[in-house]
Amino acid sequence: MMFDKPLETAIVPVTPFQQNATVFWCTKTMKGAVIDPGGHLDRIMTAVERAGITLERIFITHAHRDHAGMAADFAEQQGLPIEGPHRDDQFWIDRLATVEEKPGFDTPRPFTPDRWLEDGDTVTVGELTLDVFHCPGHTPGHVVYFHAPSRLAIVGDVLFRRTVGRTDLPRGDYDLLVKSITQKLWPLGDDVLFLPGHGRLSTFGQEREDNPFVSDMAVATGAPPPDPEKALGPAFD
Repeated sequence: MMFDKPLETAIVPVTPFQQNATVFWCTKTMKGAVIDPGGHLDRIMTAVERAGITLERIFITHAHRDHAGMAADFAEQQGLPIEGPHRDDQFWIDRLATVEEKPGFDTPRPFTPDRWLEDGDTVTVGELTLDVFHCPGHTPGHVVYFHAPSRLAIVGDVLFRRTVGRTDLPRGDYDLLVKSITQKLWPLGDDVLFLPGHGRLSTFGQEREDNPFVSDMAVATGAPPPDPEKALGPAFD
């Protein structure tokens, strides 16, 4: 049997921040994973059941509440291991125990990943292999997942359509974020489609052309960072 698309995805907006939790799976084995189960676990499982897949793992891009707040609960409920983020996000994982209650959010819990991820690692689901890139800046331990055969990157809150992740939160670093984008992501190719943590999909080529913060022209001229109120990636404090 031939499989035209080795990887399929379903985007599930969760939490009041409309975070793009992502269900993806190997079309050959129908084994799947969830990236960033930040909330609304019932919605995520509905997408899993509709796809008819068996979950193998949970992946985390970074440990902000809307991305990782319900990872511990989901792992316990489904009997799944958690992989990621990079260990430099331990600060944000610990912080999940102290965040204030907010309407529409479940109560987050800290967790210990079954596997911390490093730059250059790979992760697997079914017969799929995804490359891991450590892309700090939005948070110190943020990672990006890339499936080269599908030309697809799941980038969390590093990059969005026409903007970038906010860096005014604790341990954010704008210069480091720009370096992560231009030195880790752009070399993957202009044709790469990326799925951000919020908002709609775009391509690296499109952002290199007209993103006001990390386009080739913006980087060459030293564009200032975005106003935090205009950058995506909500605040928590």
